[in-house]
Amino acid sequence: MQALEVFRTVARHGSITAAARELRYTQSAISRQIAAIEADLGVVLFDRLPRGVALTQEGRCLLPHVDAMLDRLTTAERELDALRGLGGGRVRVGAFPTAVAALVPRALAAFRARHPEVTLSLVEGLTPVLLERLHVGDADLAVVSASPDRPLDGSRFALHHLLDEALLVAVPRDHPLAGRTTVRLAELAEDSFITGSADDEDRLMRATMPTGFQPRTDIVAADWTGKLGCVAAGLGVAFVPALAIRAAPADLALLRLHPDDAPVRRVYAATVAGRTRPPAVSRMLAELSAAAAEL
Repeated sequence: MQALEVFRTVARHGSITAAARELRYTQSAISRQIAAIEADLGVVLFDRLPRGVALTQEGRCLLPHVDAMLDRLTTAERELDALRGLGGGRVRVGAFPTAVAALVPRALAAFRARHPEVTLSLVEGLTPVLLERLHVGDADLAVVSASPDRPLDGSRFALHHLLDEALLVAVPRDHPLAGRTTVRLAELAEDSFITGSADDEDRLMRATMPTGFQPRTDIVAADWTGKLGCVAAGLGVAFVPALAIRAAPADLALLRLHPDDAPVRRVYAATVAGRTRPPAVSRMLAELSAAAAEL
């Protein structure tokens, strides 16, 4: 590339002396570079004249290609500088649904305020799907969760711990326990639990339930809006991850579980293990950590 820049500069000036002055080389160094290109290509690029040089037909043929190559290199260097300085590029973030209620939007907003030239995208999904998207390159970073009995694969993914999330209990406003701040699960033994699937898909809940506690399920509502709407209508109670508090309507009560009963899941920002993280992804990890600390 250096030799091609020498060729273009000589062609522009029609003079080895002027090219040497601009590029801060000696005239002999310029002449050697031109001779090396001519030897590589097997053609004469310049006619040596009493005063300066002139492009041959072969030199005129080569010049636009050299211009194109050097211009593309300049563009590439500019784009790489933009990536290093967060003046361009993109970050594709995946997140599980309740993380999109508060944690991830805060981080995305803070990132965009600082680096508006970087394109952001967000895809919502469950942890197994998000990890697969991450592995095949369809995402740059994923906010995922793990229950105590199902740790994530630390050999495939670099896991950056963000926070530990507890489950709360949503009850109707007229529920006998609605005025309490903390309850024991045993006190909810007679209540019907509204869950997202018929077999109670919440593995976190099952893994941490006290021995002998078996929640009764009558109504299944997969969507959070429907689930919490059923609670507000008095049809039952439901577990609510702490990250989803913002999505809870005002006409129900959220209660903490006693520490001995409270299931906790770990929330991570995951990237693919062994792969170099672009500066924008590293910056997004920092924003997620800051947002998690605030929560």
